[in-house]
Amino acid sequence: MNYDVKNLKLASIGKKRIEWAEREMPVLRLIRERFKNEKPLKGVKIGCCLHVTTETANLMITLKEGGAEVRLCASNPLSTQDDVAASLVKDFGIPVFAIKGEARSTYYKHIKDVLSMKPDLTMDDGADLVSTVHKSKKNEFPNIIGGTEETTTGVIRLRAMAKDGVLRYPIIAVNDAYTKHLFDNRYGTGQSTIDGILRATNILFSGKIVVVCGYGWCGRGIAMRAKGMGARVVICEVDPLKALEACMDGYEVLRIDDASKIGDIFITATGDIEVIGKRHFLKMKDGSIVCNAGHFNVEIDLMGLKEISKSKRKIRDNVEEYKLKNGKSIFVLAEGRLVNLASAEGHPASVMDMSFANQALCSEYLVKNAKKLDKKVYRVPEEIDRRIAELKLKSMGIRIDKLTPRQKRYLSSWEEGT
Repeated sequence: MNYDVKNLKLASIGKKRIEWAEREMPVLRLIRERFKNEKPLKGVKIGCCLHVTTETANLMITLKEGGAEVRLCASNPLSTQDDVAASLVKDFGIPVFAIKGEARSTYYKHIKDVLSMKPDLTMDDGADLVSTVHKSKKNEFPNIIGGTEETTTGVIRLRAMAKDGVLRYPIIAVNDAYTKHLFDNRYGTGQSTIDGILRATNILFSGKIVVVCGYGWCGRGIAMRAKGMGARVVICEVDPLKALEACMDGYEVLRIDDASKIGDIFITATGDIEVIGKRHFLKMKDGSIVCNAGHFNVEIDLMGLKEISKSKRKIRDNVEEYKLKNGKSIFVLAEGRLVNLASAEGHPASVMDMSFANQALCSEYLVKNAKKLDKKVYRVPEEIDRRIAELKLKSMGIRIDKLTPRQKRYLSSWEEGT
């Protein structure tokens, strides 16, 4: 079996951690049991570019139980858990191409290692796999029938490709499922981002001014958790509706030019480039901490920061001090990459349970329906979204009401009123 991981001797540690995460993933476990019996993915080759974590490992095991041939590479050079990668190879026979801290050239080599299997389906977290496919010759990957995408950033890229008419196969935007973005993005990113910052810095949030750039579902979650820890939270937005919502939620809303003068901790979560740039760094207080919770490391202009700095040094694990020419210090966490995965362990397994349940069921859906779909980006089918919510509630021991026949008739009728 071809693979490229740091050290297979780490497998025993990784296996225990995979088992620990599995205990918090009851929905995926139920899907795995059905997949094992029905083999809906038998003979299907799935190329995956995802964060190599304990939760992802459980998804890979589920896909393999469903009959799929799976290959996995990292969707971020700093997010790989090396012990998990080793266990997937040694204990589960799944080819993995991922090493924490790998160079950019190695990162793209690993993507090509996954694509060398000539996949039928792609599974992406940021659309780097799909992007690589589309930069190659059209006849190199004739068998791809569909794919899934996990992130807001990736969905934005894919919708742009569909709009330009260059998307070669249908993609299901797993990120847009209610059981993904309402929970994974808000509660998962909210908690794990704070976790990453704390592990890297060991600072006290209480009393700090935390500037959150972007008030989408990820930004909402980060702001909520920072506020809960006693921080004064400032929101920066370009969308008037989201800015108004942030204001109504009780946060101060400022332009980044104004917020950069008062913030202690800056967190980007927008999916765009150069959200924090040179002019903002120059206005920041000495000792300001800057980090990113968006998928790519482009939200913070690190090249611009380097240009206005006279020195850079590593001061703690995942903390680099940039000494500016004006004498101030700016501390950048995790090289501007996803702080929750580079400095911590990413989202808790219980929230990834729903996200990866969507991935598994959407893969099954594509195998059955890809030929009927156009080359564009689709939402997760409503029946899949609702089924996952039902399974999650059941696993939590929660029962909900059902409409009576009379209530159903009332809701579907236009003739009844007061």
